[in-house]
Amino acid sequence: HVQLVESGGGSVQTGGSLRLSCVVSGYSVHSVRTGWFRQAPGKEREGVARILNSGDITTYADSVKGRFTISVDNAKNTVYLQMNSLKPEDTGMYYCAAAGSGPPLHAAGYQYWGQGTQVTVS
Repeated sequence: HVQLVESGGGSVQTGGSLRLSCVVSGYSVHSVRTGWFRQAPGKEREGVARILNSGDITTYADSVKGRFTISVDNAKNTVYLQMNSLKPEDTGMYYCAAAGSGPPLHAAGYQYWGQGTQVTVS
């Protein structure tokens, strides 16, 4: 049974930082792709970052390159998203997703999803 549980969201001012965590059970984060997605009210869910092979392969949306970093802790089977220099447009519900197939930042291709954690930047 695969389960993904996100945490670490909150409210921050512009320029601030947050670190999101996604604790995974049911598969090894080393062997299966895991991604972070976000969805703002009234907008489609968009891919933010994806990681594979314990960080050998990472992909970022252009809008977060240089500001966000995705990483894994194999011992804790946890995927992180470090978010720096946050902007109001980063506001949204952030979801962790895993497995499936297809382009790395396309939400439709991911098989398993967490419940999300809210990030608000003002």
